Amino acid sequence: MRAYTITVNGKAYDVQVAENDASASAAAPRIQSVTPAAAPAPTAAPAPVAAPAAAPAAPVAAGEGTVTAPMAGKVLSVPVKAGDAVAAGQVLLTFEAMKMENEIMAPCAGTVAQVFIKIGEQFDAGAQLVQLG
Repeated sequence: MRAYTITVNGKAYDVQVAENDASASAAAPRIQSVTPAAAPAPTAAPAPVAAPAAAPAAPVAAGEGTVTAPMAGKVLSVPVKAGDAVAAGQVLLTFEAMKMENEIMAPCAGTVAQVFIKIGEQFDAGAQLVQLG
């Protein structure tokens, strides 16, 4: 039996997992028990520090804003088109990969120069998706 501490959504759990022995089938280990981990003792909060004023995101230089696919997937939506101004962190497209919806965000502020994909299109990891300029 092995014990692990697993954190899910910021909450820690102590988990015990039974190991298969040589006579057992090659099935995955079985979880024996899950209990919340002991919460850490509260500590005094540090004194607040004034945050520096956020500088506006600098526009991307032409040709330096190619957004590529982190993994293979299928395009679900493309809310931007060529000529649109985008802010850093704005959603450029939504795609499905491994039965999960994922969003590709603009890495910096700029203008959409070209969109290389269409809704419903399949793409491979590393494929060019959007060009910011």
